[in-house]
Amino acid sequence: MIQIQNYIDGALVPAVNGRTLDNYEPATGAVYSTLPRSNADDVAVALASAKRAFPQWKALGPEDRSKYLQKIADGIEARLEEFARAETVDNGKPLWLSRSVDIPRAVQNMSFFASAIRNFSSEAHPTTDNILNYTLRQPIGIVGCISPWNLPLYLFTWKIAPALASGNCVIAKPSELTPMTAFLFSQVCIEVGLPAGVLAIIHGLGAEIGSAIVDHSDISAISFTGGTTTGATIARNAAPVFKKLSLELGGKNATIIFDDCDFEDTLKTTVRSSFANQGEICLCGSRIYVQRGIYERFKNEFVERVKKLQPADPLIETSKQGALVSKEHLEKVLSYIQLAKDEGGTILCGGNQVFPEGRCANGWFVQPTVIEGLPYDCRTNQEEIFGPVVTIQPFDSEDEVVQYANSTKYGLATSVWTSNLTTAHRVAANLHIGIVWINCWLVRDLRTPFGGVKQSGVGREGGFEALRFFTEPKNVCISLQPGGSH
Repeated sequence: MIQIQNYIDGALVPAVNGRTLDNYEPATGAVYSTLPRSNADDVAVALASAKRAFPQWKALGPEDRSKYLQKIADGIEARLEEFARAETVDNGKPLWLSRSVDIPRAVQNMSFFASAIRNFSSEAHPTTDNILNYTLRQPIGIVGCISPWNLPLYLFTWKIAPALASGNCVIAKPSELTPMTAFLFSQVCIEVGLPAGVLAIIHGLGAEIGSAIVDHSDISAISFTGGTTTGATIARNAAPVFKKLSLELGGKNATIIFDDCDFEDTLKTTVRSSFANQGEICLCGSRIYVQRGIYERFKNEFVERVKKLQPADPLIETSKQGALVSKEHLEKVLSYIQLAKDEGGTILCGGNQVFPEGRCANGWFVQPTVIEGLPYDCRTNQEEIFGPVVTIQPFDSEDEVVQYANSTKYGLATSVWTSNLTTAHRVAANLHIGIVWINCWLVRDLRTPFGGVKQSGVGREGGFEALRFFTEPKNVCISLQPGGSH
Protein backbone atom coordinates (compact mmCIF):
# COMPACT_ATOMS: atom_id res chain seq x y z
CA MET A 1 0.00 0.00 0.00
CA ILE A 2 1.66 3.22 -1.21
CA GLN A 3 1.45 6.12 1.25
CA ILE A 4 1.38 9.43 -0.59
CA GLN A 5 2.64 12.38 1.44
CA ASN A 6 2.49 16.17 1.33
CA TYR A 7 5.50 18.15 0.14
CA ILE A 8 5.98 21.03 2.58
CA ASP A 9 9.11 23.01 3.47
CA GLY A 10 11.19 20.84 1.17
CA ALA A 11 10.24 17.51 2.79
CA LEU A 12 7.64 14.75 2.44
CA VAL A 13 5.32 14.76 5.45
CA PRO A 14 1.90 13.38 6.49
CA ALA A 15 -1.06 15.64 7.18
CA VAL A 16 -0.79 17.53 10.46
CA ASN A 17 -3.88 15.72 11.73
CA GLY A 18 -2.56 12.32 10.66
CA ARG A 19 -5.72 11.52 8.69
CA THR A 20 -5.71 9.82 5.28
CA LEU A 21 -7.99 9.13 2.32
CA ASP A 22 -8.16 5.98 0.20
CA ASN A 23 -6.99 6.26 -3.40
CA TYR A 24 -8.61 3.94 -5.95
CA GLU A 25 -7.39 2.43 -9.20
CA PRO A 26 -10.26 3.12 -11.65
CA ALA A 27 -9.55 0.06 -13.78
CA THR A 28 -10.06 -2.32 -10.84
CA GLY A 29 -12.18 -0.31 -8.41
CA ALA A 30 -9.73 -1.28 -5.64
CA VAL A 31 -7.81 0.87 -3.15
CA TYR A 32 -4.10 0.83 -3.92
CA SER A 33 -2.72 3.81 -1.99
CA THR A 34 -3.56 6.43 0.61
CA LEU A 35 -3.11 10.18 0.60
CA PRO A 36 -3.16 12.83 3.35
CA ARG A 37 -6.51 14.35 4.28
CA SER A 38 -5.02 17.77 4.86
CA ASN A 39 -6.75 20.89 6.15
CA ALA A 40 -6.06 24.52 7.02
CA ASP A 41 -3.34 23.51 9.49
CA ASP A 42 -1.22 22.12 6.65
CA VAL A 43 -1.76 25.32 4.65
CA ALA A 44 -0.57 27.35 7.62
CA VAL A 45 2.66 25.34 7.83
CA ALA A 46 3.22 25.65 4.08
CA LEU A 47 2.57 29.39 4.15
CA ALA A 48 5.07 29.95 6.96
CA SER A 49 7.69 28.17 4.86
CA ALA A 50 6.70 30.08 1.70
CA LYS A 51 7.02 33.43 3.48
CA ARG A 52 10.56 32.55 4.49
CA ALA A 53 11.42 31.40 0.97
CA PHE A 54 9.83 34.17 -1.11
CA PRO A 55 12.44 36.97 -0.71
CA GLN A 56 15.29 34.69 -1.78
CA TRP A 57 13.30 33.06 -4.60
CA LYS A 58 12.23 36.45 -5.98
CA ALA A 59 15.79 37.76 -5.76
CA LEU A 60 17.20 34.69 -7.48
CA GLY A 61 16.26 36.13 -10.85
CA PRO A 62 14.88 34.58 -14.04
CA GLU A 63 18.08 32.84 -15.14
CA ASP A 64 18.56 30.82 -11.96
CA ARG A 65 14.85 30.07 -11.55
CA SER A 66 14.90 28.83 -15.13
CA LYS A 67 17.66 26.36 -14.26
CA TYR A 68 15.59 24.83 -11.49
CA LEU A 69 12.59 24.38 -13.80
CA GLN A 70 14.73 22.72 -16.44
CA LYS A 71 16.23 20.37 -13.85
CA ILE A 72 12.71 19.36 -12.82
CA ALA A 73 11.80 18.78 -16.48
CA ASP A 74 14.86 16.58 -16.91
CA GLY A 75 14.03 14.72 -13.70
CA ILE A 76 10.53 13.85 -14.94
CA GLU A 77 11.85 12.80 -18.33
CA ALA A 78 14.42 10.51 -16.72
CA ARG A 79 11.55 8.69 -14.95
CA LEU A 80 9.05 8.94 -17.81
CA GLU A 81 7.96 5.29 -17.78
CA GLU A 82 7.43 5.37 -14.01
CA PHE A 83 5.39 8.56 -14.27
CA ALA A 84 3.36 7.20 -17.19
CA ARG A 85 2.44 3.98 -15.42
CA ALA A 86 1.53 5.92 -12.26
CA GLU A 87 -0.72 8.23 -14.27
CA THR A 88 -2.52 5.33 -15.91
CA VAL A 89 -3.03 3.41 -12.68
CA ASP A 90 -4.25 6.56 -10.92
CA ASN A 91 -6.50 7.96 -13.68
CA GLY A 92 -7.59 4.98 -15.77
CA LYS A 93 -6.39 6.27 -19.14
CA PRO A 94 -4.49 3.97 -21.52
CA LEU A 95 -0.80 3.60 -20.76
CA TRP A 96 0.23 4.54 -24.31
CA LEU A 97 -1.63 7.84 -23.87
CA SER A 98 0.12 8.64 -20.60
CA ARG A 99 3.45 7.72 -22.17
CA SER A 100 2.99 9.65 -25.42
CA VAL A 101 0.94 12.68 -24.31
CA ASP A 102 0.50 13.37 -20.61
CA ILE A 103 4.01 12.95 -19.25
CA PRO A 104 5.87 14.36 -22.28
CA ARG A 105 3.59 17.41 -22.14
CA ALA A 106 4.41 17.88 -18.44
CA VAL A 107 8.09 17.84 -19.37
CA GLN A 108 7.40 20.37 -22.13
CA ASN A 109 5.50 22.64 -19.75
CA MET A 110 8.43 22.87 -17.36
CA SER A 111 10.94 23.35 -20.21
CA PHE A 112 8.77 25.89 -22.02
CA PHE A 113 8.43 28.20 -19.03
CA ALA A 114 12.08 27.69 -18.13
CA SER A 115 12.79 29.24 -21.52
CA ALA A 116 9.90 31.73 -21.59
CA ILE A 117 10.91 33.49 -18.38
CA ARG A 118 14.32 34.22 -19.88
CA ASN A 119 12.61 35.91 -22.83
CA PHE A 120 9.85 37.68 -20.91
CA SER A 121 9.97 41.43 -21.52
CA SER A 122 7.93 44.47 -20.63
CA GLU A 123 7.04 47.75 -22.27
CA ALA A 124 8.86 51.07 -22.47
CA HIS A 125 7.28 54.26 -23.84
CA PRO A 126 9.61 57.19 -24.49
CA THR A 127 7.97 60.51 -25.38
CA THR A 128 9.10 63.61 -27.25
CA ASP A 129 9.14 65.72 -24.09
CA ASN A 130 11.87 63.71 -22.33
CA ILE A 131 9.59 61.43 -20.36
CA LEU A 132 10.10 57.68 -20.19
CA ASN A 133 7.43 55.29 -18.98
CA TYR A 134 8.36 51.68 -18.45
CA THR A 135 6.65 48.68 -16.89
CA LEU A 136 8.07 46.45 -14.19
CA ARG A 137 6.51 43.00 -13.90
CA GLN A 138 7.09 41.65 -10.41
CA PRO A 139 5.95 38.41 -8.75
CA ILE A 140 2.70 38.53 -6.81
CA GLY A 141 4.04 36.69 -3.76
CA ILE A 142 2.33 33.47 -2.68
CA VAL A 143 -0.21 31.98 -5.09
CA GLY A 144 -2.55 29.00 -5.07
CA CYS A 145 -2.72 26.50 -7.94
CA ILE A 146 -5.53 23.92 -7.99
CA SER A 147 -5.53 21.33 -10.78
CA PRO A 148 -8.04 18.68 -11.98
CA TRP A 149 -8.05 14.90 -12.33
CA ASN A 150 -8.43 14.42 -16.08
CA LEU A 151 -4.89 15.38 -17.15
CA PRO A 152 -3.23 15.26 -13.73
CA LEU A 153 0.45 16.07 -14.21
CA TYR A 154 -0.11 17.76 -17.58
CA LEU A 155 -2.32 20.48 -16.06
CA PHE A 156 -0.56 20.55 -12.68
CA THR A 157 2.71 21.60 -14.35
CA TRP A 158 0.85 23.96 -16.72
CA LYS A 159 0.02 26.07 -13.65
CA ILE A 160 2.97 25.78 -11.31
CA ALA A 161 5.67 26.22 -14.00
CA PRO A 162 4.76 29.84 -14.91
CA ALA A 163 4.02 30.68 -11.28
CA LEU A 164 7.46 29.51 -10.14
CA ALA A 165 9.25 30.96 -13.17
CA SER A 166 7.76 34.37 -12.40
CA GLY A 167 9.26 34.34 -8.91
CA ASN A 168 6.22 33.37 -6.86
CA CYS A 169 6.01 30.75 -4.16
CA VAL A 170 3.23 28.25 -4.81
CA ILE A 171 0.76 26.35 -2.63
CA ALA A 172 -0.55 23.65 -4.97
CA LYS A 173 -3.38 21.14 -4.65
CA PRO A 174 -3.71 18.25 -7.11
CA SER A 175 -7.03 16.42 -7.37
CA GLU A 176 -7.67 13.97 -4.56
CA LEU A 177 -8.75 11.48 -7.24
CA THR A 178 -5.36 11.49 -9.00
CA PRO A 179 -2.59 12.46 -6.55
CA MET A 180 0.13 10.00 -7.53
CA THR A 181 2.12 11.87 -10.18
CA ALA A 182 2.08 15.05 -8.07
CA PHE A 183 3.66 12.93 -5.32
CA LEU A 184 6.32 11.69 -7.74
CA PHE A 185 6.81 15.31 -8.82
CA SER A 186 7.51 16.16 -5.17
CA GLN A 187 10.27 13.55 -5.17
CA VAL A 188 11.84 15.14 -8.25
CA CYS A 189 11.76 18.57 -6.60
CA ILE A 190 13.69 17.13 -3.65
CA GLU A 191 16.14 15.37 -5.96
CA VAL A 192 17.02 18.59 -7.83
CA GLY A 193 17.31 20.65 -4.64
CA LEU A 194 14.42 23.07 -5.18
CA PRO A 195 14.72 25.50 -2.22
CA ALA A 196 12.47 24.65 0.72
CA GLY A 197 9.21 26.58 0.82
CA VAL A 198 9.19 27.63 -2.82
CA LEU A 199 6.59 24.97 -3.66
CA ALA A 200 4.17 23.13 -1.40
CA ILE A 201 2.04 20.25 -2.71
CA ILE A 202 -0.82 19.54 -0.33
CA HIS A 203 -3.26 16.66 -0.78
CA GLY A 204 -6.84 16.38 0.37
CA LEU A 205 -10.47 17.13 -0.38
CA GLY A 206 -11.50 20.20 -2.32
CA ALA A 207 -14.01 21.30 0.32
CA GLU A 208 -11.30 21.14 2.99
CA ILE A 209 -7.86 21.90 1.61
CA GLY A 210 -8.99 23.61 -1.60
CA SER A 211 -11.20 26.03 0.31
CA ALA A 212 -8.41 26.67 2.81
CA ILE A 213 -6.10 27.70 -0.03
CA VAL A 214 -8.70 29.91 -1.73
CA ASP A 215 -9.81 31.62 1.47
CA HIS A 216 -6.44 32.34 3.07
CA SER A 217 -5.64 36.05 3.16
CA ASP A 218 -1.91 35.47 2.53
CA ILE A 219 -2.56 33.84 -0.85
CA SER A 220 -3.01 36.66 -3.35
CA ALA A 221 -3.92 34.80 -6.56
CA ILE A 222 -5.69 31.59 -7.49
CA SER A 223 -5.28 29.58 -10.69
CA PHE A 224 -7.96 26.89 -10.90
CA THR A 225 -8.93 24.33 -13.53
CA GLY A 226 -12.06 22.28 -12.92
CA GLY A 227 -15.83 22.35 -12.93
CA THR A 228 -17.85 25.50 -13.50
CA THR A 229 -19.81 25.07 -10.26
CA THR A 230 -16.61 24.94 -8.20
CA GLY A 231 -15.21 27.86 -10.19
CA ALA A 232 -18.28 29.93 -9.31
CA THR A 233 -17.77 29.16 -5.62
CA ILE A 234 -14.12 30.21 -5.83
CA ALA A 235 -15.11 33.45 -7.57
CA ARG A 236 -17.72 34.27 -4.92
CA ASN A 237 -15.21 33.74 -2.12
CA ALA A 238 -12.25 35.45 -3.78
CA ALA A 239 -13.94 38.50 -5.29
CA PRO A 240 -14.74 40.36 -2.03
CA VAL A 241 -11.06 40.27 -1.03
CA PHE A 242 -9.87 41.12 -4.57
CA LYS A 243 -7.74 38.06 -5.22
CA LYS A 244 -6.44 37.71 -8.74
CA LEU A 245 -8.24 34.83 -10.48
CA SER A 246 -7.62 32.57 -13.46
CA LEU A 247 -10.44 30.07 -13.92
CA GLU A 248 -10.36 27.42 -16.66
CA LEU A 249 -13.74 25.74 -16.40
CA GLY A 250 -16.13 23.48 -18.31
CA GLY A 251 -17.00 23.06 -21.94
CA LYS A 252 -19.71 21.69 -24.20
CA ASN A 253 -17.82 21.84 -27.43
CA ALA A 254 -19.22 21.60 -30.94
CA THR A 255 -17.68 19.84 -33.93
CA ILE A 256 -18.95 21.52 -37.12
CA ILE A 257 -18.60 19.49 -40.31
CA PHE A 258 -19.44 21.06 -43.69
CA ASP A 259 -20.12 18.84 -46.67
CA ASP A 260 -17.01 20.10 -48.50
CA CYS A 261 -14.66 18.77 -45.82
CA ASP A 262 -11.86 16.27 -46.36
CA PHE A 263 -14.10 13.35 -45.42
CA GLU A 264 -11.51 10.80 -44.28
CA ASP A 265 -9.42 13.27 -42.26
CA THR A 266 -12.56 14.69 -40.66
CA LEU A 267 -13.90 11.26 -39.80
CA LYS A 268 -10.66 10.01 -38.29
CA THR A 269 -10.07 13.13 -36.21
CA THR A 270 -13.68 13.40 -35.03
CA VAL A 271 -13.49 9.89 -33.59
CA ARG A 272 -10.41 11.00 -31.67
CA SER A 273 -11.81 14.40 -30.62
CA SER A 274 -14.95 12.70 -29.32
CA PHE A 275 -13.42 9.91 -27.26
CA ALA A 276 -9.78 10.69 -26.48
CA ASN A 277 -9.05 10.09 -22.80
CA GLN A 278 -12.54 8.53 -22.48
CA GLY A 279 -14.00 11.94 -23.38
CA GLU A 280 -12.56 13.31 -20.15
CA ILE A 281 -10.91 16.33 -21.74
CA CYS A 282 -12.52 19.76 -21.53
CA LEU A 283 -11.67 20.22 -25.24
CA CYS A 284 -13.42 17.07 -26.53
CA GLY A 285 -16.20 17.69 -29.04
CA SER A 286 -19.38 16.30 -27.52
CA ARG A 287 -21.86 17.83 -30.02
CA ILE A 288 -21.29 16.82 -33.64
CA TYR A 289 -23.11 18.84 -36.32
CA VAL A 290 -22.86 17.49 -39.87
CA GLN A 291 -24.18 19.25 -42.96
CA ARG A 292 -27.11 17.32 -44.38
CA GLY A 293 -25.49 16.48 -47.71
CA ILE A 294 -23.04 14.05 -46.06
CA TYR A 295 -24.90 13.40 -42.80
CA GLU A 296 -26.04 9.81 -43.37
CA ARG A 297 -22.72 8.67 -44.78
CA PHE A 298 -20.72 10.35 -42.05
CA LYS A 299 -22.99 9.09 -39.27
CA ASN A 300 -22.83 5.49 -40.46
CA GLU A 301 -19.05 5.41 -40.91
CA PHE A 302 -18.51 7.27 -37.63
CA VAL A 303 -20.60 4.76 -35.69
CA GLU A 304 -18.78 1.81 -37.27
CA ARG A 305 -15.42 3.19 -36.15
CA VAL A 306 -16.65 4.04 -32.67
CA LYS A 307 -17.89 0.46 -32.19
CA LYS A 308 -14.27 -0.67 -32.47
CA LEU A 309 -13.25 1.43 -29.44
CA GLN A 310 -13.99 -1.22 -26.85
CA PRO A 311 -12.91 -0.37 -23.27
CA ALA A 312 -10.18 -2.63 -21.88
CA ASP A 313 -7.46 -2.82 -19.25
CA PRO A 314 -5.56 0.47 -19.72
CA LEU A 315 -2.24 -1.27 -19.04
CA ILE A 316 -2.66 -3.31 -22.23
CA GLU A 317 -0.78 -1.60 -25.06
CA THR A 318 -3.63 -2.11 -27.55
CA SER A 319 -6.28 -0.58 -25.28
CA LYS A 320 -8.02 2.36 -26.96
CA GLN A 321 -10.40 3.22 -24.12
CA GLY A 322 -9.62 3.05 -20.42
CA ALA A 323 -11.71 3.43 -17.28
CA LEU A 324 -13.55 6.50 -16.01
CA VAL A 325 -11.84 8.17 -13.08
CA SER A 326 -14.27 7.28 -10.27
CA LYS A 327 -17.40 5.37 -9.44
CA GLU A 328 -19.23 8.66 -8.90
CA HIS A 329 -18.23 9.91 -12.33
CA LEU A 330 -19.27 6.60 -13.89
CA GLU A 331 -22.71 7.01 -12.34
CA LYS A 332 -22.95 10.58 -13.61
CA VAL A 333 -22.14 9.54 -17.19
CA LEU A 334 -24.64 6.68 -17.08
CA SER A 335 -27.30 9.05 -15.75
CA TYR A 336 -26.82 11.32 -18.78
CA ILE A 337 -27.16 8.38 -21.15
CA GLN A 338 -30.48 7.61 -19.46
CA LEU A 339 -31.45 11.30 -19.69
CA ALA A 340 -30.76 11.22 -23.44
CA LYS A 341 -33.12 8.28 -23.79
CA ASP A 342 -35.76 10.07 -21.72
CA GLU A 343 -35.42 13.12 -23.98
CA GLY A 344 -36.14 10.98 -27.04
CA GLY A 345 -32.62 10.22 -28.22
CA THR A 346 -31.68 7.04 -30.06
CA ILE A 347 -28.52 5.20 -28.99
CA LEU A 348 -26.62 4.40 -32.20
CA CYS A 349 -23.88 2.54 -30.37
CA GLY A 350 -22.62 2.03 -26.83
CA GLY A 351 -24.68 3.22 -23.91
CA ASN A 352 -23.74 0.58 -21.38
CA GLN A 353 -21.32 -0.08 -18.56
CA VAL A 354 -18.64 -2.63 -19.46
CA PHE A 355 -17.09 -5.30 -17.23
CA PRO A 356 -13.84 -6.53 -18.81
CA GLU A 357 -12.62 -9.98 -17.89
CA GLY A 358 -9.74 -10.50 -15.49
CA ARG A 359 -8.38 -7.93 -13.09
CA CYS A 360 -10.66 -5.17 -14.44
CA ALA A 361 -13.95 -6.98 -13.84
CA ASN A 362 -14.90 -4.46 -11.14
CA GLY A 363 -13.52 -1.37 -12.88
CA TRP A 364 -15.42 1.71 -14.02
CA PHE A 365 -15.80 1.35 -17.79
CA VAL A 366 -18.45 2.75 -20.17
CA GLN A 367 -18.82 2.01 -23.88
CA PRO A 368 -18.22 4.99 -26.20
CA THR A 369 -21.74 6.20 -26.91
CA VAL A 370 -23.26 8.00 -29.93
CA ILE A 371 -26.76 9.45 -29.66
CA GLU A 372 -29.02 10.74 -32.45
CA GLY A 373 -32.37 12.46 -32.59
CA LEU A 374 -32.06 15.13 -29.91
CA PRO A 375 -32.85 18.85 -30.34
CA TYR A 376 -29.94 21.23 -29.95
CA ASP A 377 -31.42 22.86 -26.84
CA CYS A 378 -32.20 19.75 -24.75
CA ARG A 379 -30.32 19.11 -21.51
CA THR A 380 -28.13 16.41 -23.05
CA ASN A 381 -26.91 18.96 -25.60
CA GLN A 382 -26.56 21.82 -23.12
CA GLU A 383 -24.93 20.29 -20.04
CA GLU A 384 -21.36 19.06 -19.69
CA ILE A 385 -21.14 15.26 -19.40
CA PHE A 386 -17.34 14.92 -19.53
CA GLY A 387 -17.32 11.32 -20.63
CA PRO A 388 -17.44 9.04 -23.70
CA VAL A 389 -20.81 10.35 -24.87
CA VAL A 390 -21.52 12.41 -28.00
CA THR A 391 -24.61 13.51 -29.87
CA ILE A 392 -24.86 13.83 -33.66
CA GLN A 393 -27.27 16.03 -35.58
CA PRO A 394 -27.67 17.33 -39.17
CA PHE A 395 -27.74 21.00 -40.17
CA ASP A 396 -28.56 22.84 -43.37
CA SER A 397 -27.12 26.36 -43.25
CA GLU A 398 -24.10 28.08 -41.82
CA ASP A 399 -26.23 30.46 -39.73
CA GLU A 400 -28.14 27.52 -38.30
CA VAL A 401 -25.06 25.64 -37.12
CA VAL A 402 -23.45 28.76 -35.65
CA GLN A 403 -26.62 29.24 -33.62
CA TYR A 404 -26.41 25.62 -32.42
CA ALA A 405 -22.74 25.95 -31.49
CA ASN A 406 -23.28 29.21 -29.58
CA SER A 407 -26.40 28.02 -27.76
CA THR A 408 -24.81 26.68 -24.56
CA LYS A 409 -23.63 28.57 -21.47
CA TYR A 410 -20.10 27.40 -22.30
CA GLY A 411 -17.63 28.82 -24.79
CA LEU A 412 -14.38 26.91 -24.70
CA ALA A 413 -13.54 25.29 -28.06
CA THR A 414 -14.93 24.31 -31.45
CA SER A 415 -13.47 22.46 -34.42
CA VAL A 416 -14.65 23.43 -37.91
CA TRP A 417 -14.16 21.20 -40.95
CA THR A 418 -14.37 22.75 -44.43
CA SER A 419 -12.21 23.20 -47.53
CA ASN A 420 -13.61 26.72 -48.05
CA LEU A 421 -11.24 29.21 -46.46
CA THR A 422 -13.81 32.02 -46.54
CA THR A 423 -16.32 29.85 -44.68
CA ALA A 424 -13.67 28.90 -42.13
CA HIS A 425 -12.75 32.51 -41.35
CA ARG A 426 -16.36 33.66 -41.23
CA VAL A 427 -17.52 30.87 -38.93
CA ALA A 428 -14.51 31.28 -36.63
CA ALA A 429 -15.27 35.00 -36.27
CA ASN A 430 -18.94 34.35 -35.45
CA LEU A 431 -18.39 31.68 -32.81
CA HIS A 432 -18.54 32.90 -29.20
CA ILE A 433 -15.65 30.63 -28.32
CA GLY A 434 -12.14 30.93 -26.88
CA ILE A 435 -10.43 28.43 -29.20
CA VAL A 436 -11.34 27.52 -32.78
CA TRP A 437 -9.56 24.73 -34.65
CA ILE A 438 -9.95 24.66 -38.44
CA ASN A 439 -9.46 21.23 -40.02
CA CYS A 440 -7.64 19.95 -36.93
CA TRP A 441 -8.15 19.34 -33.23
CA LEU A 442 -6.02 19.69 -30.09
CA VAL A 443 -3.10 21.22 -31.92
CA ARG A 444 -1.42 23.33 -29.25
CA ASP A 445 1.34 25.90 -29.52
CA LEU A 446 2.35 26.65 -25.94
CA ARG A 447 2.91 30.31 -26.82
CA THR A 448 -0.77 30.93 -27.59
CA PRO A 449 -3.48 32.03 -25.12
CA PHE A 450 -5.68 29.23 -23.81
CA GLY A 451 -9.13 29.65 -22.28
CA GLY A 452 -12.81 30.19 -22.88
CA VAL A 453 -15.63 32.68 -22.64
CA LYS A 454 -18.99 32.67 -20.85
CA GLN A 455 -19.04 29.95 -18.18
CA SER A 456 -15.95 28.28 -19.60
CA GLY A 457 -13.74 30.54 -17.56
CA VAL A 458 -12.05 33.83 -16.78
CA GLY A 459 -8.63 34.82 -18.08
CA ARG A 460 -6.14 32.99 -20.27
CA GLU A 461 -3.36 30.52 -19.65
CA GLY A 462 -0.35 29.71 -21.78
CA GLY A 463 2.72 31.56 -23.03
CA PHE A 464 3.26 35.11 -21.86
CA GLU A 465 -0.41 35.29 -20.82
CA ALA A 466 0.42 32.99 -17.90
CA LEU A 467 3.52 34.97 -16.97
CA ARG A 468 1.47 38.15 -17.01
CA PHE A 469 -1.15 36.59 -14.75
CA PHE A 470 1.45 35.56 -12.18
CA THR A 471 3.04 39.02 -12.08
CA GLU A 472 1.86 42.50 -11.15
CA PRO A 473 2.62 45.33 -13.59
CA LYS A 474 4.04 48.51 -12.12
CA ASN A 475 4.32 51.68 -14.19
CA VAL A 476 7.46 53.76 -13.62
CA CYS A 477 7.46 57.28 -15.08
CA ILE A 478 10.76 59.17 -15.09
CA SER A 479 11.69 62.62 -16.31
CA LEU A 480 14.84 62.78 -18.40
CA GLN A 481 15.10 66.55 -18.14
CA PRO A 482 18.38 67.98 -16.76
CA GLY A 483 18.05 68.23 -13.00
CA GLY A 484 15.12 65.84 -13.01
CA SER A 485 12.45 68.54 -13.41
CA HIS A 486 9.77 68.71 -16.03
